[in-house]
Amino acid sequence: MTETAPMTAPTATPASFASVHALFAATAARTPDAEFLFTESVTAAAYGIEAGPIRWSEARAEVDRLRAAYAEAGHGHGHRVGLLLENRPVFLFHWLALNSLGVSVVPINAEMRSAELVYLIGHSEIELAVSLPQRAGDLRSAAAKSGVKFQAIGPDDAPPPALSPAPRAAEPIDADTECGLLYTSGTTGRPKGCILSNGYFLRAGEWYAALDGACSIRRDAERVMTPLPLNHMNAMAFSTMVVLTAGGCLVQLDRFHPSSWLASARESRATVVHYLGVMPAMLLSAPPSPADRDHSIRWGFGAGVDKKNHAPFEERFGFPLVEAWAMTETGAAACIMANREPRQIGTSCFGRQEPYLDLRLVDEAGQDVAADQPGELLVRSAGSDPRRHFFSGYLKDEEATREAWADGWFHTGDLVRRDAGGNFFFVDRKKNVIRRSGENISAVEVESVLNQHPAVKTSAVAATPDAVRGDEVLACVVLHDSQAGKPGSEETAASIVAHALDQLAYYKAPGYVAFVDALPLTPSQKIQRGQLREMALALPGQPNCIDTRSMKKRQD
Repeated sequence: MTETAPMTAPTATPASFASVHALFAATAARTPDAEFLFTESVTAAAYGIEAGPIRWSEARAEVDRLRAAYAEAGHGHGHRVGLLLENRPVFLFHWLALNSLGVSVVPINAEMRSAELVYLIGHSEIELAVSLPQRAGDLRSAAAKSGVKFQAIGPDDAPPPALSPAPRAAEPIDADTECGLLYTSGTTGRPKGCILSNGYFLRAGEWYAALDGACSIRRDAERVMTPLPLNHMNAMAFSTMVVLTAGGCLVQLDRFHPSSWLASARESRATVVHYLGVMPAMLLSAPPSPADRDHSIRWGFGAGVDKKNHAPFEERFGFPLVEAWAMTETGAAACIMANREPRQIGTSCFGRQEPYLDLRLVDEAGQDVAADQPGELLVRSAGSDPRRHFFSGYLKDEEATREAWADGWFHTGDLVRRDAGGNFFFVDRKKNVIRRSGENISAVEVESVLNQHPAVKTSAVAATPDAVRGDEVLACVVLHDSQAGKPGSEETAASIVAHALDQLAYYKAPGYVAFVDALPLTPSQKIQRGQLREMALALPGQPNCIDTRSMKKRQD
């Protein structure tokens, strides 16, 4: 069963629509000749595609063509399809076409390698993936290892017949229908699959389009530029959805290029930009130029800008960097943003409590903390439904879902401080997650791969500070007794990192390998994470710690 998109809806809100596709179709009908996507020259060259605009009507025609092809092949409500298409326009076309049929998409990070793909395909049970041709073989091999029925096609190939009937074909497509399955780093194990509904995405667009203060959105006028990956919540649920909701144009870069980012903004006529904290630091490292303010950018949406860089960046480039907080699990349902003055520039402030949100800051005992004391941030939607517009749950992990929602609050795992004026400040992450250049990395996932290396007896992974990337991955490694006499060698460290690069995305591999005699353990023989974090701060520069950062390069 498919939903029918309204053809015109000048005053409709996202809540009026049954699906993301229906919202897209309505905006396309309203502004058919306007630019929907713009591919600037750097991205076009990186992808080998044509630079320039794609209009709403052109996108609608391509989505309709794909929709018909998928429907003819029997793909429908309740199926999942993987998308390994990087940040290319075809990602959006396939997503919207599949969404119209009630098919959920599983974005696949193009940096993933064997072990990650085996897990993702087996856990999500996708039977079809639309992939870059050069990666289709990797997906088929991973599917064979995971034991699932599977097909992989290129973005221009005709969809093959579905391997199974659509599980929910008789049910209507609505706001509760699964729209996407996004994987986020686990804290004690494998990445978790966050089930995200149409309502989750529609709310993100509605929230973004209604921003005020420093971040107002002009209907049909904004050109939103982002280098963030479409396999992450920010690009899928914020930059894409605000364009679907308010009209305008999406400028999706292939990735962040510090040397050409400002030129891309000029070429694309970007008015709103998305950033991660490492990006302002990189842009500030270039020599100042009179052209630094030669752009149309009104404001930037992001998180994690270094306190010392915040004010200098705004002064030099002439637009505000507006800090915000959210998670994949919360989407816009609990997004907090410092979009109103005073923004507390240079303090890690990310805004104040909003009426749509209930929140608490609690200590280890679950008691509310006093003003200016750090506590774990707990959030929920205000009103009768505390989970409204949050994620629908973790796939195949009801226990983790219940734990995350203990006592009726979503436990974020982030430590936050609130001052007497009601401003919130990010303090630290309670979770055992390393955040490198905006990518969340599960220490346990990396450890499970390192421990498979023949020289490694056991390992433990933690974050160590990096001036450019925020965190870098440091691995403490205990070698097997058979490796006596070899510990500390650069050759052994390089072999361990090469092994990780074969199995994991490049950014997850260790940037430092420290050879130690033993790991810090609790009485129950679990890794003492607090002590490990302290070690990770002191190890770089020591004779037993090998710097392997030069091995961590993006793989094409």
